[in-house]
Amino acid sequence: MQRKSWATENCPMARSVDILGDWGSLMILRQAFSGTTRFDDFQKELDLSRNLLTARLKKLVERGVLERRLINEDGRRHEYVLTEMGEDLLTTVVALRQWGDRWLFKPDLPPVTMVDARDGREIQQVHIHAADGRELTRSGLRLRPRVPESAS
Repeated sequence: MQRKSWATENCPMARSVDILGDWGSLMILRQAFSGTTRFDDFQKELDLSRNLLTARLKKLVERGVLERRLINEDGRRHEYVLTEMGEDLLTTVVALRQWGDRWLFKPDLPPVTMVDARDGREIQQVHIHAADGRELTRSGLRLRPRVPESAS
């Protein structure tokens, strides 16, 4: 069954889900943030079929999240690396992982913890902050339509 595309919806959440919401795509990103770059390594780490992995990688490349780079002269080997757009998903990936750590392993502890590579200390929880630095909760957020610049 073909799913509906939200790529042209007038909603940033819908457009984001259109790129990242396919089964396995976030796991590919998890691996990319962990340093995985080669197709065979993605397949080994994620245990995905070649067809599914190929389709997900192709979409992430087409949508600008990953870049496919040639890694040898014969043109047969490639690697997949995060683009600037992909790197910008770090906060999202960390927040999702922290949510899973908090809610999905009770009463046990999650198998790993994220730490600062420089000092080895556990990283802080991701929070949303106002422009003045205040931490915001759901009740402190509002959506406001943008006024087109020509209407100003």
